[in-house]
Amino acid sequence: MPTVFTKDGFRFFFYSNDHTPIHVHVRKGNGEAVFEVEGTAVLRESVGLKTKELSKAEDLAEENIELIIQKWHEHFD
Repeated sequence: MPTVFTKDGFRFFFYSNDHTPIHVHVRKGNGEAVFEVEGTAVLRESVGLKTKELSKAEDLAEENIELIIQKWHEHFD
């Protein structure tokens, strides 16, 4: 599971066998969410994250969207 970046207790990562569309998983504690990141960060699913944590994760995904896409292509292309 390649880590894209960590910040404020959130870990953004891919699973090694991930598939398109481009997306990133984010974990904090026992919670996890998935954001699709083609154009803008869009929540696809989440479990176990509080509303405030989910909002922060979305902000971080959006702020780092170029990095996420770059790392996706480095890993999967």
